[in-house]
Amino acid sequence: MEPTELPSLPDARFAGLLAEAEALQSDTVSLRREIHRQPEQGLRLPVTQAAILRALEGLPLEISLGKSTTSITAILRGAKPGPAVLLRADMDALPLTEESGEEFASEVDGTMHACGHDLHVAMLVSAARLLCEHASELAGSVVFMFQPGEEGYHGARHMIHEGVLDAAGERVERALALHVHANMAAGHVFARPGPILASADQFFVTVTGKGGHASAPHAAIDPIPAAAAMVGALQTMITRRVSVFEPAVLTVARIAAGTTTNIIPEVAELEGTIRTVSERTRALVRAELPKVCEAIGTAHGCKVAADIEPGYPVTVNDDERAPAFTELGGEVLGADRSEVMPDPIMGAEDFSYVLQRIPGTFAFVGACPPGTDPAEAAPNHSNRVRYHEQAMAAGVAMYAAFALDALR
Repeated sequence: MEPTELPSLPDARFAGLLAEAEALQSDTVSLRREIHRQPEQGLRLPVTQAAILRALEGLPLEISLGKSTTSITAILRGAKPGPAVLLRADMDALPLTEESGEEFASEVDGTMHACGHDLHVAMLVSAARLLCEHASELAGSVVFMFQPGEEGYHGARHMIHEGVLDAAGERVERALALHVHANMAAGHVFARPGPILASADQFFVTVTGKGGHASAPHAAIDPIPAAAAMVGALQTMITRRVSVFEPAVLTVARIAAGTTTNIIPEVAELEGTIRTVSERTRALVRAELPKVCEAIGTAHGCKVAADIEPGYPVTVNDDERAPAFTELGGEVLGADRSEVMPDPIMGAEDFSYVLQRIPGTFAFVGACPPGTDPAEAAPNHSNRVRYHEQAMAAGVAMYAAFALDALR
């Protein structure tokens, strides 16, 4: 564990929770490092699933396993009947070769927990352990959602289809997901009402002309100038068709054509992403992109096929639950460690599928490594990212506090 200590806990309604979470820190760190060494990608994570099941063994939980994925749903029944709340942790890793320098670095070539999902799992397991000690105080049920396939595989949707939102025997009434962030102050929590993360769609544009000799472009139909014109026109479309108060980011991330210097190719390709923070703007951009590309293609005498692959929706926090979470963070961690984010982040999350159905909150737990300026730290999704493990205690305490606040 890192030697740097986080600020002490003030007296508050949930003052004891952070101390209880810190008492579990050794187990939390151990599980995190075990999972970090053996990362897995996608919807099938048997090694990770087995590690979680071992860590939950002996706890008074009703456990069921996913059919279409290696998900885990665990339910804690309180001493009295009441509503159900859901706590989620995602489990999967990314296709990266780790260069973090951590002593517990990935032992799997080309796969790394570079987005902190290993911390999420460890935090939720310790929160389950902590809440089991408080089961006599609960009037209702806690659903622990261990989800594979967040990194582009729509794992939350798989679990929703298999009934995770009704697993306790009644519909979940509120939900929480925590996500660590390497560029935020360690041990602080961050949330906001309304959109907190963007939607993310991919587009693929194929421009078909007529190949020929580079010395005689008049005898060919060159798709490259058409594709190049589309890149600029798409950016102009964003600034002239989309309100600045409902921002959108369109990025052409790949442009490819040709094989050598003296041949005009027949085909050019564009690929990229569209990110928005409202479903209205998302629909507008998805409708306008093919129109722009097809019109430019026609002007150049080219045929155009523009396809958009839908990704995750906008992640929208409940207007009441998110401020309540910020207030709760102040009680559990101290007012100076619970902050309201002024703006959304343009990343995307499949917890958005849960929040489309259940009022709840997606929030960040700062985990900038000690001795590092948050603005300078290697970010999430970097193969050099590192996290302050002590910050996990704040996550454990907030998961537990969320459930206790709802069900006490």
